[in-house]
Amino acid sequence: MTLLAVVRLRGTVGVRRSVKDTMQMLRLNRTNHCVLLKNTQSSLGMLAKVKDYVTWGEINHESAEEILRNRGELEGGRSLTDDFMKNNTEYKNIKSFAKDLVEGKAALSDVPKLKQFFRLHPPRKGFGGIKKSVQEGGGLGMRDINTLIYRMR
Repeated sequence: MTLLAVVRLRGTVGVRRSVKDTMQMLRLNRTNHCVLLKNTQSSLGMLAKVKDYVTWGEINHESAEEILRNRGELEGGRSLTDDFMKNNTEYKNIKSFAKDLVEGKAALSDVPKLKQFFRLHPPRKGFGGIKKSVQEGGGLGMRDINTLIYRMR
């Protein structure tokens, strides 16, 4: 099973109520927030509903490690570190957890007190437009998410 990274690109002004509710279910409450989802039928259905407001794609373990290391946040505002992983989980470090996470052997809930979303910077060089799909030269829809995550680190 693959893992999807979903990044919210647009705000909530003028958005239908059902789309807002779906965004809340996905834990995408603000722009430039990212969540990691399992690639299931229900996830793909929710993504189809919010396709005009988010971008998504399959994530590799290097990008997952980068997100966890740079943007992983614990309750209380502390950063996720290798020491925390070693002391509070069965994993030695963030790299081994990220690899298992992408392979489907682990879940974000396996790390105690880890927030289930990641606050990213706006991307270097921009999205290319947030009102058009990737095929039209914009930023919405399915894409190679790993390059975008690198630009948003």
